[in-house]
Amino acid sequence: MDFTGKTVVVTGSARGIGQAIAERFATRGANVVISDLTEEDVNKTASEISGNAVGIKANVTSASDIEQLFEKTTEKFGRVDVVVNNAGITRDTLTIRMDEKDWDMVLDINLKGAFLVTKSAARIMMKQRYGRIVNISSVVGLTGNAGQSNYAASKAGLIGLTRSVAKELASRGVTVNAVAPGFIETEMTKTLPEAARQHFLERAVIKRVGNPDDIASAVLFLASDEASYITGQVLSVDGGLSIA
Repeated sequence: MDFTGKTVVVTGSARGIGQAIAERFATRGANVVISDLTEEDVNKTASEISGNAVGIKANVTSASDIEQLFEKTTEKFGRVDVVVNNAGITRDTLTIRMDEKDWDMVLDINLKGAFLVTKSAARIMMKQRYGRIVNISSVVGLTGNAGQSNYAASKAGLIGLTRSVAKELASRGVTVNAVAPGFIETEMTKTLPEAARQHFLERAVIKRVGNPDDIASAVLFLASDEASYITGQVLSVDGGLSIA
């Protein structure tokens, strides 16, 4: 899977899964745009990646930020070939205890953010008659999970967005797919109680925690020419968690 000369934008890529995805694209020859909330974070991550990477600060919930993100990307590299909607947060609690602001924040970042990014990227990709959009959903978007109604709703919505936009853009040579991670070892999951970790491990068919590289491998495949006949699909990378 060679991405030499192609330009890849990864949101929420200053750390964690997003950073792993960006690094993998860079090792395969891509021009990579690191995008996250602060100038310091995106520049730091871009400098640490071994390859051609630049940092562009952007808040995915801001339409003007996203427009500027793609304007700067095309000014720098001339085109946009791959977009990975990875930016996301959790604000977990039982529904009856959930504040409205925590519902709104999770839906805004995880779902509205992907919509704004996809909208801007699609305009460029349609003119090019080529593009790959990969959305990072979650196993809980398929199964639901107690204490994560806002997160699960956002990730299920992302699957609906994936399938709808796949139908809209297929005739222009643009594919749209999703990856649904299971329990992946990141800064976000390290804060989970040990009982919760054990619960996920007991349910998974493969008895280990996933790592960001597992997700990066799936994303690269869906973004590659080897996956040119795949669109509107959800690839679960969860150690069998969703079938247990």
